[in-house]
Amino acid sequence: MIAVIIFWGLVFLLFHSYVLFPVLLSFLSRNRENNTLVYKNPGELPSVSILMSVYNEKKVIREKIHSILNTSYPLHKIQILIGSDHSTDGTDEILKELKREEPFLQLYFMEERRGKGGVINTLFREAEGNILVLTDANVILQRNTLYELVKHFKNPDIGLVDSYMLNTGIKKDGISYQEMAYISREIRIKNREGKIWGCMMGPSGGCYAVRRELFAPIPETILVDDFYINMLVLEKGYRSVNELHARVYEDVSNDLREEFRRKVRIAAGNFQNLVRFRKLLWPITRGCGFCFFSHKLIRWTGPFILIFLLITNLLIFQHHAVYQITLLIQAILLAIPIIDQFLRKIQIHIVILRFVTHFYAMNLALLAGFLKNLKGIRTNVWQPTRRYQ
Repeated sequence: MIAVIIFWGLVFLLFHSYVLFPVLLSFLSRNRENNTLVYKNPGELPSVSILMSVYNEKKVIREKIHSILNTSYPLHKIQILIGSDHSTDGTDEILKELKREEPFLQLYFMEERRGKGGVINTLFREAEGNILVLTDANVILQRNTLYELVKHFKNPDIGLVDSYMLNTGIKKDGISYQEMAYISREIRIKNREGKIWGCMMGPSGGCYAVRRELFAPIPETILVDDFYINMLVLEKGYRSVNELHARVYEDVSNDLREEFRRKVRIAAGNFQNLVRFRKLLWPITRGCGFCFFSHKLIRWTGPFILIFLLITNLLIFQHHAVYQITLLIQAILLAIPIIDQFLRKIQIHIVILRFVTHFYAMNLALLAGFLKNLKGIRTNVWQPTRRYQ
């Protein structure tokens, strides 16, 4: 009997996180507007400091900086700070060339690898703007992106604003389509969390804005700095929202192994943040606690839920035909990644099978990240995912 209760409890948790919670958000966000207290007069706009840590980004750094300079935001109110984390591919030379063209660029070259967090902390000490915009080198801005991010800070309750990430480089032979679908779904969920409760569960990380006074130096062992900063904002009682008109473009990863490695790092960082901000889970009936539990905690514990779901199903499968069917379904789902890998080798790509592969791979990455976090993390220096495929 206990095994039956546990089994259906686990089924409910997965169903709640992946189905019920998104549906509830869709229902509650109907007819709700995002923040409407915004800057409309360019003369009122606050000063902005753009902080960008780069490492071996020679393929995109020129396009990225040009996308910033092409902004509709008043340039005299923008400070651009770029830190090269001991790049070795010629990025530094391109930055120096751009500096000759645009003397107001502030460049900092690290003599050794510091990690993204370490570079951002260095740039933060030099930042003068009221609003900080943290952005990655491979994320390209539209002309109005900065304005759409910063306009919300007229509302004193808003502490962080995230952009709307659009993906490029989609191919059918890898996981880029599945990754794009996952990111798009996440953005919709986060946008609705912000609309309803002002508790968006973390920015996409590629480009977001935060009030200077709410930023704090990133600890050197923190792996997922964007989620860390977002939760600091919520912890201090400010709102965190997503702006769908602040569009940016990023080349999504297509290689499963590369994406798996990235997801392991993110997962390890997620468990760091879970421990650090565990108090925000309670009370679970409050918006922030409910979002944290439904959107993040259940997902992050997904590998353990799946493992115990299989174990309990094995214990009760003889009790009723229903449990024999659920066990068969689990067996088929577990076999799909193997089948998909075989089909991929002979150039057969079935979208639905790839989604199942992506799901199990990401849960395996969560498990690996959990174990990595248990072993202890001493630095946030990491090798970026290879993109531009």
